[in-house]
Amino acid sequence: MSQIADKTYAPSQPHSVAFLGLGVMGYPMAGHLARAGHDVTVYNRTAAKAADWVKECGGKAAATPREAAIGVDIVFCCVGNDDDLRSVVRGPDGAFAGMQPGSVFVDHTTASAEVARELHAAAAAKGLHFMDAPVSGGQAGAQNGMLTVMCGADAATFERAQPVIAAFAKACSRMGEVGAGQLAKMVNQICIAGLVQGLSEAIAFGQKAGLDMPAVLDAISKGAAQSWQMENRGKTMVEGKFDFGFAVDWMRKDLGLVLDEARRNGARLPVTALVDQFYADVQQAGGKRWDTSSLITRLK
Repeated sequence: MSQIADKTYAPSQPHSVAFLGLGVMGYPMAGHLARAGHDVTVYNRTAAKAADWVKECGGKAAATPREAAIGVDIVFCCVGNDDDLRSVVRGPDGAFAGMQPGSVFVDHTTASAEVARELHAAAAAKGLHFMDAPVSGGQAGAQNGMLTVMCGADAATFERAQPVIAAFAKACSRMGEVGAGQLAKMVNQICIAGLVQGLSEAIAFGQKAGLDMPAVLDAISKGAAQSWQMENRGKTMVEGKFDFGFAVDWMRKDLGLVLDEARRNGARLPVTALVDQFYADVQQAGGKRWDTSSLITRLK
């Protein structure tokens, strides 16, 4: 079954692009680029995954990030963390070694603002452009081509990349200079952490009170308590279903970035720090790959 849903694409000038990292997000994101008419070369650490992508979407697979980046206009990347990002960018087989001067590297990894600035400086030394562009919307957003993208770059780099990003995004906004995209994603994750904990407590309370929680959620989702989490996760939380969506392991990685940045900038995040520890409890209970809405299991 395809991981890429049908979508109507806005007209865009075809570009030659590369995509590094074909995980649950990158695979469909790269697929939307191909379906929108762009010439796509992919790289994945597990070559069989890249071969599967080519079979489904066309394009080409490369053996290294450097080979994927040769001669393309824009290199997209979506990997796991700072170290994974450095591994596909730096060194003789990294993407920067293959990119032509003037081309653009767009990083969709949720990583630190520090690594974004580090790689921006390395790119500039080679005559390349860099943009950090973490995404929100999860696996479903990637599959449906409906991600929200938060970008850190100079205005000219953003303007070059934005029409191509539109293939897999419903919204793409420039947040400021390099690093601002990652900081905006941290704001996003802070909001989600608090929302999911509040929703978990509300549902657990309602169940203890003997309420018909699906009916309650239908009612309150029309008022001031409404949120994406309530609309998309409330009823599955009531049902105890967590085998989908954004994994607890990934959320803890993201919250680690948030808390590290807060230590640097002096922000006080007491609720976020507490929810991070609650997610550690879920991990210890065997929920490392459960959806983040599994936070409610602590209250059962």
